[in-house]
Amino acid sequence: MALRLAMSDLNLSVLDLVPVRADQVTADAVAASLALARTADDLGYTRYWLAEHHNMPAVAATNPPVLIGLVASATSRIRVGSGGVMLPNHAPLVVAEQFGLLEAAFPGRIDLGIGRAPGTDPVTSYALRHGAGGVTDEAVQRFPEYVDNVLAMMEPEGVGLSVAGRTHVLRATPQARSVPTIWLLGSSDYSAQLAAEKGMPYVFAHHFSGSGTAEALQLYRRGFKPSPELASPLTFLTVNAVVAEDADEAERRALPNLLMMVALRTGGTLGPQLLVEEAEKAIADGTVPDAHRPLMDAMRSRWVIGDPASARAQLEQLAATYGVDEVMVHPVAAAHVGTDPDRSPTREETLRLLADVAG
Repeated sequence: MALRLAMSDLNLSVLDLVPVRADQVTADAVAASLALARTADDLGYTRYWLAEHHNMPAVAATNPPVLIGLVASATSRIRVGSGGVMLPNHAPLVVAEQFGLLEAAFPGRIDLGIGRAPGTDPVTSYALRHGAGGVTDEAVQRFPEYVDNVLAMMEPEGVGLSVAGRTHVLRATPQARSVPTIWLLGSSDYSAQLAAEKGMPYVFAHHFSGSGTAEALQLYRRGFKPSPELASPLTFLTVNAVVAEDADEAERRALPNLLMMVALRTGGTLGPQLLVEEAEKAIADGTVPDAHRPLMDAMRSRWVIGDPASARAQLEQLAATYGVDEVMVHPVAAAHVGTDPDRSPTREETLRLLADVAG
């Protein structure tokens, strides 16, 4: 039976990028994420979202709908969704069909989180659209229209498409009975304002950006217009988290992901995620330039890292600061040398320890 997870009145959820470690292949990474999802389901977490990133050796989350189907099949209760689908990479009808089908298979458990960024480099963005423009300025400019199309195509009555003077009805599924909850995601003010205008739920990518969160949420709440689907603003917070029984051990487990983020932000070489001991050796060998240390320290300061008690305090402070009753943790704890490739015990421990202090 799932435990009831409550930290005061705080609900916890999970974001997963399906990280690929130096000791893993993609199959191992997927197996480890399925085990993590089952852990979250058993512990009573609210939702489990999967990201969309492309052409990154350390990330296997390239196809959220496929991963959502795998995770929803491996779990029984938790909501499963995208965090998010990068809509300019895809035709709106394809997205509507994919998530309409997922909702039909797992009614009441599917979230569709939609983002505007490409989630990759420009060349890969171009290839995602078969060389037909990639994530061009036009695709980004038409983002509000694409969002409207997805919303309309998922409704049971569908949407009318005019072709050669005749109106044809498009539906995401032949017999839609329910619609997934559709969220807008972003790391700038744009999506906050769009979500407010359309009366949609909204999430700011605090785990990635770390700045501008308060301003974006204020814009969203201040400009929110009620819709038939949502009467008042709905949002939550995302944060990178590493929790261990010992605070020093938590710091060790955070190091590989911090090094990867520094490489990403500074144009460094990207590879599979290092193991804890490999990251410590890289630091000892001076692989990280002194000029990059301030960036690493700044990123670390925005993460939740520590023992269970301190992690709980940090999460409650974040929730209070931003006025949310849900926090989505991205468990970024790295593995040690000798870990079974098809499991991520340190990520699972982060979720268990947070559930333990919440009980």
